[in-house]
Parts: sequence; structure tokens; C-alpha cells
Amino acid sequence: MSVESGEERQVSIGEIARRSGVARSTVSYALSGKRAVSEETRRRIQAVIDELGYRPNAAAKALKEGRTHTIGLVIPPASQRLTDVQLGFVASVIDAAASADLDVLVSPSGGEHDRSFERVVSGRRVDGVVLMEIRLEDDRVTRLRKMGLPFVGIGRTARPEEMSWVDIDYDTLIARCVHHLADLGHRHIALVNRSTELVAAGYGPGHRAQAGFTRAMAERGLRGVQVCCADDAQSGVSCAERLLAETPGLTAIATINEAAIPGMYRALSQAGLQIPRDFSIAAVAARYLAENLHPPLTASDVPADELGAHAVELLIQRIADPAAPYRHLLVAPPISLRETTAPARPREPLT
Repeated sequence: MSVESGEERQVSIGEIARRSGVARSTVSYALSGKRAVSEETRRRIQAVIDELGYRPNAAAKALKEGRTHTIGLVIPPASQRLTDVQLGFVASVIDAAASADLDVLVSPSGGEHDRSFERVVSGRRVDGVVLMEIRLEDDRVTRLRKMGLPFVGIGRTARPEEMSWVDIDYDTLIARCVHHLADLGHRHIALVNRSTELVAAGYGPGHRAQAGFTRAMAERGLRGVQVCCADDAQSGVSCAERLLAETPGLTAIATINEAAIPGMYRALSQAGLQIPRDFSIAAVAARYLAENLHPPLTASDVPADELGAHAVELLIQRIADPAAPYRHLLVAPPISLRETTAPARPREPLT
């Protein structure tokens, strides 16, 4: 991603660096003044800039004039194990920020970590914030809006028009999982959501997954059950065991709880059920996880790298012009058919 691209010509920092015989970071330092660059090097870079007709755009100017050249990344509490999707977001935000010559200050929020969040946003330690794990009613969004600090959400509140955000369309994706399973003949399907605590707190993806599941099941005239599950493999074992015991005829699961999926695999195997011959699973999950499970997971692969980079791009634009209209990106990647879904077979009751 090129942050400082020409308004009159599409010239990147990389091209300037190549022609000047210096690193990209050196060009960024020369433009931003963040670090000292020798006079000889600065003149060489300036000569290339003049030759190419390069003009820094508004975003670059805003970053140059900023106080910190640092953005904040607010993540879930450190006590919680980040999922593969969440780790993908963190990595992609950091990579995109580095490409823009920005530092990233990572801070957890929630519970005892609220003081850390407050220090980051109130001390003007950052020029803007990328906020993860948005809830339908989110006090952090309210706080940032009142402060006037530029921010972008990975996720959105119940009032999506109140902020800039990127998000995954969990409603549509879980509905697609249901329709895919229904097309294979499955008539008894369960939704395995995130933890009870997260859903009760208004966690957006959990509520949107519930809505998509309920709508799709009604459209197909199917019977289903919805359960919450903590984000770890052992909870996945317990959840699947309970579903098998309490839901006769269940032949498939749709889920957004990627951390619990390995445990679901284990419980099904222990029950003598083979995936996908006897039981199917479809999910919304990180591609790395889906491809490396055995068998590989049929899933809508979350493009965390693209979304994280886009969030940084939107944040840079808001730093440049805080009064600009809010922008949104909602993605619904197709289901990648792998090896965990197959035509339904009647399931014998557990003995």
C-alpha cells in the first residue's frame, strides 16, 4: 500500500527510493522529517522527486504534520487468547502501518485494561486508533467520538453510520453456511457461537451470526439449535458432546468460533463419527486454520490481511481530514469447499 502517492502522477515511495538508490524508509524520513537524513541524500531524493513531479497527497501531509507518527491498535484483553482471525488483523495492521512509516502502539481494552485504553487515547500518544472487537453498543466508540480522535473500527456498532469501519458480513456468511449444508440434505443444524459472555455483552459478530442463522433456517424450513461456546479447544469438545447428546438427528454445525473447532473435531471422533461422512462442519474462519486442520475445513475464509491494511488506509485518510465522510467496507468472501461437508447421512442415537 502506497500512502504517499502523487496527486498529479501515481508515483510511489518505492519508485523514488529505487531511482535515488536508497531505502524506502530513507525516503519516508526525508519527507516526514521524522529522522535525520544527510544533506547529500536529501538532495538526491529531492532531485528524483522534482524529476518525477511527485506531490505528497493530503494524507502524507497530515502525517508529516502529526505529533507522534504513531497509531494505536486496541485489541481484546490480554487474558484472552487471540483467535487466528484476530492475530491476522493485528499482523496486517502492523505491516500496513510499517509500510506507511508509522509506529503502532498496541493496547488491550476491557475490564482491568480500561486504564490502558484511556492512557492511549487521552494522552495524545497516537494520531489515531484502529479499534478491534466492536460491540453493538461500545463505550470506546463513544469516548473516541467525544474526544475527536480519528479512529477506524474493525467491526461496527448498531449504528454503522457513526464511524468508519471495515467488517466481515457474518450475517450473510453464516446464512451461506446453512444454505450450503441444506443443499447437501442436512435438516438438523446447530450454530456454535462465541462465548456466552461475549454475546451477552453485545459482541457484533455473535449477534449477526445469530440473525443469519435464524433467517436461513426459516427460509429452508429446517430445525436448528443455537449454543454459545468458550474460545478454546476443550470447550469445543464439551460443546459438541452436549450437542450430540441433547439433539437427536443433528448432522451438521455452522460456526464462527474457530478456536473451538479442533475440540469439535475431537469430540466427533471420540463419538465414532467421521467427518464428513457422518457429520459436516462449515465455518467462518481464518484460511490458515482452515487449510491446516485435518480434514481441511470448509469455510468462508476471512481476508484479515486485506481488511487490516484497509483499516490503516482509512485511518490515515481520517487523520488527514477528520471532517471527511465516514467510509465503510463490508466483505463476504465465498465459501471455500474443502473436506468437512458432504451429503447428510442419518445419525444413529448415542448409546
